[in-house]
Amino acid sequence: MSRSIICLLCLFGAGPAAAQTFPSSAGDLVVETVARGLVNPWSLAFLPDARMLVTERPGRMRIVSRDGKLSPPLGGVPQVYARGQAGLLDVTLDRDYAQNHTVYACFNADSTGAVAVVRARLVDDETPRLEQVETIFRQAGPPAGNAANLACRIAQAGDRNLFVSLGDHFGPRDDAQTLGNHIGKIVRIRPDGTVPPDNPFVGRPGAKPEIWSYGHRNAEGLAFDLDGRRLWEQEHGPQGGDEINVVEKGKNYGWPVIGFGIDYSGAKIHDSTEKPGMEQPAWHWTPSIAPSGMAFYDGRLWPAWRGNLFNGALKFQMLVRLEIDGTRVTREERLLQGLRERIRDVREGPDGALWLLTDNPSGRILRVSPAK
Repeated sequence: MSRSIICLLCLFGAGPAAAQTFPSSAGDLVVETVARGLVNPWSLAFLPDARMLVTERPGRMRIVSRDGKLSPPLGGVPQVYARGQAGLLDVTLDRDYAQNHTVYACFNADSTGAVAVVRARLVDDETPRLEQVETIFRQAGPPAGNAANLACRIAQAGDRNLFVSLGDHFGPRDDAQTLGNHIGKIVRIRPDGTVPPDNPFVGRPGAKPEIWSYGHRNAEGLAFDLDGRRLWEQEHGPQGGDEINVVEKGKNYGWPVIGFGIDYSGAKIHDSTEKPGMEQPAWHWTPSIAPSGMAFYDGRLWPAWRGNLFNGALKFQMLVRLEIDGTRVTREERLLQGLRERIRDVREGPDGALWLLTDNPSGRILRVSPAK
């Protein structure tokens, strides 16, 4: 093989990569590259046979085999607005996927960055595609022209209702405190997009009935704990003040009135770090780590880590493990700091390993397991 071909293979990441080993409190961790060549992958969901459904922010969705082979882009994926942070974002399988083959995805639909949520049927044959694609929710209120703080995550509760996180779009900050829009909110909808009658603001004049909680900035992580009773969320602060919150019905999480960060200019944003009627975070990071993706771990490969919350970090390029006692975070451990990758999503696989997406134009799927 010529030297030029070898250089091209190195440049484009062809061929298997050697596993890397990193220390942790539970022993060494082995990080293997399972797949590569994804363009800014954003979300990963495991299919029943352990293949993966993966989104790429420019607007593609693929199925990735267990040995890392990428399918062609799926047909039927809605057109997305892909610019800056905007594009195709989260994907999740319905709890009854084995029976109905239903998936949900959220994305930025137009130049305002408005988040739309679709429900579709995944046809998984020799030409995988989405069919029966239906928009079940569209965010109201985003200002035109902003391409930041417009992420979304989807979590489905045991009763099948969907929770969707919605950013503040880097727009007028007070919008997150206003119930007449979906800016800086977490909403709760039924699988068909209708509003559950027990949502907290149903019937309140001027309030959007989908709202479950408000006062959020830009939530890029949303997950239920192992028993499914508590919904946890992580969100980006400005310069400092990234938060982990336990999300409860009708509660106000304070942005921009309270918080632990400052503006990018160095100016003060918040009145204080606490105020009556506004919730305190279960954990916060200052300086910001830029958290994205989160998953509770059930302990199959690391029994000592059962119930721990794992969070990706974009800015600090690491994986963060949080020990939880009820609704309190009691300890933090920072992992994979030498990996030098922006971690966009974190999932527990059916094999008990941790699976990560790396956010860059040559994104990878990584598998993290204990050293033997």
